[in-house]
Amino acid sequence: MKVTISDVAHLAGVSTATVSHTINNTRYVSAETREKVSQAIATLGYTPDASARSFRTGKKQTVGFIVPDISSKFFGNMIEAVETYLSAHGYHLIIANTKEDPDREETHLRLLTAGLVDGLLVASTMDDFQRFDHLIPAGFPVVLVDRIFDTKKYPSVCVSNFQPIYRSVCRLAGKGRRRIGIIGGLPHLSSTKERISAYREAMQDCGLPVEEDLIRYKTAEEDSARRCLDQLLEHKCDAIIVCRTSIAAEALVYVHKRDIRLLDDLELVTFLDYDSSLNRIYAGQVDCIVQPVEELGRAAGEQILNRIEKPDAPFFEKTLTSAYQPSGIQK
Repeated sequence: MKVTISDVAHLAGVSTATVSHTINNTRYVSAETREKVSQAIATLGYTPDASARSFRTGKKQTVGFIVPDISSKFFGNMIEAVETYLSAHGYHLIIANTKEDPDREETHLRLLTAGLVDGLLVASTMDDFQRFDHLIPAGFPVVLVDRIFDTKKYPSVCVSNFQPIYRSVCRLAGKGRRRIGIIGGLPHLSSTKERISAYREAMQDCGLPVEEDLIRYKTAEEDSARRCLDQLLEHKCDAIIVCRTSIAAEALVYVHKRDIRLLDDLELVTFLDYDSSLNRIYAGQVDCIVQPVEELGRAAGEQILNRIEKPDAPFFEKTLTSAYQPSGIQK
């Protein structure tokens, strides 16, 4: 026989209204009473009726997160941080994977905004703001994560890597490196644009020529990273900035196979957003730009819940900053 809210109220010695307020956080409940209700729920194995609560409040207690690559550890760690935050606040998380395909993203946007979720987190792969904007119903809570558009219409949570990239170029130049290459992500992404912009500005400020042949972009093709590395070494690069952690792992394997001596023959600057055995092995031999992935996920969860509760609140942008760790400083 299914356990009801009345059973919980009877065991806890309180009213059904108090049990409801305790579960939904809709009214102040003393710590003592909350503990009694929690113990009664645990003892009876009571599960709140989500459909009934949704009918009463008009909310599903669910957030959607559209990501470009669910296999990426960067987004995997971010998803975990978002889910942990939302779960602690009584919300569930639905994940949709676009595989960097704008058409798949459009399908997910249409589906999730049709009543399945209360709000959306989106790491968009689209390069057409008008297309994205057309798919979002008026007033629907949306927060852009990691990737933003030039048109500032939606709230966002992202990481700025301008200063760490700029500092890394200046440090390399100061050590006598003159052929500094860079490998970015997809060219149309806001994160890629910022990183390449920082690289260009730093090269110019350090008196080094900006050569287009030294700027490479990783595509979705399987061997794209290796080709980028081949091309940069063919152009006599003595330092390479790798702007994605997944490429960094490939780069470390690549230089090892080619017997390239880090710090002597080549200096690497890599992005770091998850614990990697390769990074531990090569700690002290590469510069790292450490991404605050968990903080980004928590901030995304916090902002989308704020947006759900206050959909008409003023527009905001939250920007976190990554940390630059020169070689020899990593622990």
